[in-house]
Amino acid sequence: MTLLYIVLATLIGGLLSVVIAASLTVSLLGRVVKHLVSLSTGVLLGTALLHVLPEAFEAQAGAHELFLTLLGGLMFFFLLEKAELYRHTHHHEGDGHHHHHHFDHEQAGRGGLAVLVGDSIHNFCDGVIIAAAFLADTHLGMATAMAIIAHEIPQEVGDYIVLLNAGFSRARALVYNAISGLSAVLGGVLGYFVVGAWESLFPYLLVVASSSFIYVAVADLIPQLQRRLPWRETAAQLAWLAAGLGLVLVVSGGAHAH
Repeated sequence: MTLLYIVLATLIGGLLSVVIAASLTVSLLGRVVKHLVSLSTGVLLGTALLHVLPEAFEAQAGAHELFLTLLGGLMFFFLLEKAELYRHTHHHEGDGHHHHHHFDHEQAGRGGLAVLVGDSIHNFCDGVIIAAAFLADTHLGMATAMAIIAHEIPQEVGDYIVLLNAGFSRARALVYNAISGLSAVLGGVLGYFVVGAWESLFPYLLVVASSSFIYVAVADLIPQLQRRLPWRETAAQLAWLAAGLGLVLVVSGGAHAH
């Protein structure tokens, strides 16, 4: 059953992003992504700080070692992004970030292969993280999968918009997203068989998962939200962010307990 949960959880994020992208217009997708970025910020931070990290620190591993792992994880994802192998951008022309003309063409130019490879590596890592969380605890796996899915949808939709604006057909852009999403399933299945044999490493893997969530939220999502906006849009940002935190609390039962 655990393997089935892992496969389903890794499939859902990719499928949802493809379905949403296929069913909405580009202009509407741009507005949806803007709100989903706020939502996923709350979900990622809430899951990392209220659910996954407490689970890791309740294990027998030492706090000093776990904090070192957290620091190492943050530096690892920083360097991986520097190498353009861990993309999580949601930027695109018309998203309000005042990109220069032909921004999408440049992104997709790098992104023909590089975007696809970078997203696939990102999704593969997410799959391993989901597998480790489910192997540690089913409820933790559900919360972790929810956080990753909440982030994957705006990420994949954003990439879809970039590809469309760069001249890709809808079908080709959707196929690219689907291929990228399947790497999460591969990571989840491999994680189940490889990680499962090393139960003592679970607390450290959970901390690495938290470092991924925190890095994405702090390095990518929050800077997108830190712009001068009319008070109505600022209130909407806060509302969506609070909704993300609330969603985490609902999934975790309002408290960290088994």
